Amino acid sequence: MKVGSPHDQCMTPHAPLTLRAARPDDDLALRRLAQLDSSRPPSGPVLLAVVGSEPVAALSVETGAVVADPFRPTANVVAVLRQAAA
Repeated sequence: MKVGSPHDQCMTPHAPLTLRAARPDDDLALRRLAQLDSSRPPSGPVLLAVVGSEPVAALSVETGAVVADPFRPTANVVAVLRQAAA
């Protein structure tokens, strides 16, 4: 699901935000996000936020747990993930 670029300064207008279900081949990206966020990878079905081709945040649909790249301002991306999962 493409939702366009969130209206904050975290992404360039040339990099669209895409939300999609995480796939088995996203495991490395989920582990990377969790490591950056000093937490565990989300469990169960996961909704992944990708900007351009870079995963920047993920949300566990079961628990609501979120991991996000702390080196990018992803607050609005996480809000979009939460809204999409609701």
